[in-house]
Amino acid sequence: MFNPSQEDVRRFLCATYRKYRDNQLLTPLENIAARWIAEHSEYHALLADEPAALAAQFLPEAGKTNPFLHLSMHLSISEQVQIDQPLGIKAAFEALAAQFNDPHPAHHILMECLGEMLWTAQRNKTAPDGAQYVRCARKRAGLPTLD
Repeated sequence: MFNPSQEDVRRFLCATYRKYRDNQLLTPLENIAARWIAEHSEYHALLADEPAALAAQFLPEAGKTNPFLHLSMHLSISEQVQIDQPLGIKAAFEALAAQFNDPHPAHHILMECLGEMLWTAQRNKTAPDGAQYVRCARKRAGLPTLD
């Protein structure tokens, strides 16, 4: 399993933005990342300045969104939906995307559920609960829960 460091993630996103901007050939993962980078023009200046991107601090108490975390969550959710893992996340996403007629706000709702699941696991010192994540997503999508 690949476990990238913070610096690895930042370099990947900066390089992907550079390749996207320069119309270079992208890998499949870079294609997914480039799609979400394109959706978030507010991050382009930072992604274009790799030294600043590597040095940037995004402290929760400062109230600033971490663009690298945000884009990484988009990537994670894209992959989860593609393979329907955890089972049921694809149906919840599709229901949300249909409600908004747009996958972007659907992703943001799933991010809230994913973040809640990760926060709970960290607080309780347990493994992330995929079933909790799917329950939250299905509830937000207006779908019945599976349990």
